[in-house]
Amino acid sequence: MMINFSTDERLKIRLPDLTRDWNGYTPHEKEKILMEWEKIRGTIPDRIKELEVEIENLLTDLSEEDDFERSCMINERISDRASTINDLWIWYRTNPEIHA
Repeated sequence: MMINFSTDERLKIRLPDLTRDWNGYTPHEKEKILMEWEKIRGTIPDRIKELEVEIENLLTDLSEEDDFERSCMINERISDRASTINDLWIWYRTNPEIHA
């Protein structure tokens, strides 16, 4: 059985497209999924760091911004990136196990 992973455009990582409940997969299928997931999972800290740099740059922009509407837009972008970081940490901590 082929297990597909698709790119989440917001998170910019690949996520598994599971077609059934985790317990519905054989141990061999689970092992293949987990091997691929571990490769992807290893990239998450780097993706988080990229977003943190973006937030730092936006905070610099915000500190120099005098226009209220523009400040609100920058705050929204900061909030969006912070939310993405939170979701990435959730995925990073997701660690399914193989049970026979």
